[in-house]
Amino acid sequence: MRRRRAPKREILPDPKFGSTLVAKFINKLMWDGKKSKAQKIFYEALDIISQRIKNEDPLEVFKQAINNVRPILEVRPRRVGGATYQIPMEVRPERSISLAMKWIIEFARGRKGAPMSERLAQEIIDAYRGEGASIKKKEDTHKMAEANRAFAHYRW
Repeated sequence: MRRRRAPKREILPDPKFGSTLVAKFINKLMWDGKKSKAQKIFYEALDIISQRIKNEDPLEVFKQAINNVRPILEVRPRRVGGATYQIPMEVRPERSISLAMKWIIEFARGRKGAPMSERLAQEIIDAYRGEGASIKKKEDTHKMAEANRAFAHYRW
């Protein structure tokens, strides 16, 4: 039996760029409710990006990085009989953006030896160029879906 879903909360755009995408990213970056610190880290990362990639708008670099990391397919477990199969499914657009943000932040946090704003800037630049750990995660997700294509008929 399906549950009723609560309506999505409206996220207010960020103060500097007026973008809801940036606001969502800052919310994901935030730890312990310290939004001002998360904003400072993100805006410093954009400043670093503008220094390293000269003739590009850092906000456009960020948006392109998110688009490059967005997965199209993923696998989801489904129990059929006594066995659990990994079934490839298309990812909803909101979820793909959310996953891309999550992966970029996760791999930026995993880098060591630099302040968070520099690590985040480097991960965004790598994603923009189509390289780095977050791009590899997307490719691994797609490979897993491709490998389990035989179970696609179990989709619900």
